[in-house]
Amino acid sequence: MNWRDRITVDLSVCHGKTCIRGTRIMASIILDNLAAGIDEAEILRSYPSLTSEDIQATIAYAAELACERERVV
Repeated sequence: MNWRDRITVDLSVCHGKTCIRGTRIMASIILDNLAAGIDEAEILRSYPSLTSEDIQATIAYAAELACERERVV
């Protein structure tokens, strides 16, 4: 899965925060829920416009952000 197909940034939506495409659901909200131990089924019940694929894309997005890259200082 390519998270870029489901995750978007639009300056006119949620002040440019990363969101699920076509929604105002921020990736950080999904990640906060997962970090709090809320399971996928409960997140999907809380946000009916989300899909399981949206949650997986958000995890993939976060994983890419967490990759440590060498920086020249």
